[in-house]
Amino acid sequence: MSKQRPPGSNWGDYGVDDRVGRLNELTPDRVVQAAAEIRTGQRFCLSLPLDYPGGNVVFPFRLPPQRKVVDRMGFVAHDFPFSRQREGATGVVNDDIVTLWTQYSTQWDAFGHVGSHFDANGDGEAEVVYYNGHYPGPDVDGMATIGLQGRGVMVDLHRKYGHAKIAVDHAMFEEILREQGVVVEPGDILALRTGWAQLLVDMKGSPDKEVVHNSGAGLDSRDPKMLEWIARSGVAAIVADNLAVEAYPPKPGEAGTPYLPLHELCLFKLGINLGEMWYLTELADWLQHNERTRFFLTAPPLRLRGHVGSPVTPIATV
Repeated sequence: MSKQRPPGSNWGDYGVDDRVGRLNELTPDRVVQAAAEIRTGQRFCLSLPLDYPGGNVVFPFRLPPQRKVVDRMGFVAHDFPFSRQREGATGVVNDDIVTLWTQYSTQWDAFGHVGSHFDANGDGEAEVVYYNGHYPGPDVDGMATIGLQGRGVMVDLHRKYGHAKIAVDHAMFEEILREQGVVVEPGDILALRTGWAQLLVDMKGSPDKEVVHNSGAGLDSRDPKMLEWIARSGVAAIVADNLAVEAYPPKPGEAGTPYLPLHELCLFKLGINLGEMWYLTELADWLQHNERTRFFLTAPPLRLRGHVGSPVTPIATV
């Protein structure tokens, strides 16, 4: 029985077994073009410290990294002297363990993060399925091995709206593109600076619940024209320094509509990975000061096979 595909999806366009979606658009030629954005060699770390936001006021079910020290020969491996392993040996060693909630801080969403109910096999019954008709959903392994490098394009929502809690619809978005002279082309990685992550940095790991839940712009995922623009743009991935790329919590939707429309469109239908809670402040300010909007981005996830998200330490080079 042939595989069905949801309306508005690109399932099968990159092959029936494809697991990386729009990252296929990061062709060698496009990576070479992206590398042309490197003119000064200056680099920007686009990751928050991975113990930020701090606490669990952003998502109560996600916690900061938990660090422990390895047991080594019955001793705690902190300043562990090698002389315990060989008499007379010099030197000490430290060895630790970390338990990570993969989507607590700066991270990538894999396609396995959000799926939907859809009759992919045509038997008349909707089943849980993920991008390109896969079950289980594609994990971060494909993102890690494809070599995630390309041209990033900055859209500075914060420059327009400050820290206002606002859902940016298509008309508002197009206005910002015009004002900032931003051109987005197929294969680009769209970066949205909202200033939300800077608030986390300013709060130094002790976030104020009212501030984090009532600040920052996001894309209006209930605006059909905004979703149509994303589909038409050909972007390879979308990243933001806010909580969910789209405005969160989302505007209420009718029965039979997705809870997170942009996540469903990107992760489930189009194979567009989403990066959340990136740190874009210094890069965005530098680009504005130098009258640029583009940069070279290197951002592979950890090669955590089977995982639906991954911490990431992205590097922008200008």
